[in-house]
Amino acid sequence: MEIRDAVEADAERMAELSGSPPDVMRNLVHDRTVRVAETPADGDEETTVAGFVSFDARDSTVHVTQIGGSESACARLIEEPVSFARREEMGVEVLLPADEDAARTAIEDAGFENEGAGPQFEGQQTTRYRLDAGRAHQ
Repeated sequence: MEIRDAVEADAERMAELSGSPPDVMRNLVHDRTVRVAETPADGDEETTVAGFVSFDARDSTVHVTQIGGSESACARLIEEPVSFARREEMGVEVLLPADEDAARTAIEDAGFENEGAGPQFEGQQTTRYRLDAGRAHQ
């Protein structure tokens, strides 16, 4: 699995993974730090995007704005904002919709703590996960 910066051409696949419109994903690529995980596509030399993570930093916290894809892709991708947070001595926060099982497993396995209910987005309840700056340094 290779991790790289997302480009606008990844927006269609990111839209499939997230259930968001492609134009929203194109804007995300331009407005946030976005990484994608690529895997070989069924024996071809081509690759396919297996997942993505977007994040930004503000107020001493790295905020994961979206994460999606396979469990293995999410596990590898969550390392991106955590690595950034370690370098900058910041905590990391994720708001995760209830139906994101692959991302939830990856986030919990990475040591994030469930901080309880987060805000609702588009009528869907979220859970707030946090990895404090001290734990991000481990």
